[in-house]
Amino acid sequence: MKNASLVALVALSALTGAAYAQTDSGVRMSTDPAKAADVEQRAQDLQSKQQAMESMPMSNKPHKGMSHNKKAPKPAE
Repeated sequence: MKNASLVALVALSALTGAAYAQTDSGVRMSTDPAKAADVEQRAQDLQSKQQAMESMPMSNKPHKGMSHNKKAPKPAE
């Protein structure tokens, strides 16, 4: 009996999650040309920023030959 109720509970949870995922909460359609132009401008700005980041040299990147786990030399006694 406990197994059957556990299976039913899990199945019901899965169905609830699937139903929640189907709701339209974030995407809205608009026919306003000003809003469309604003969205396109933002997309172009993001794309140009990404291209600028890709073309920048990676000067802070550590060299492959460097090891940060080297022990300090022993002092001369």
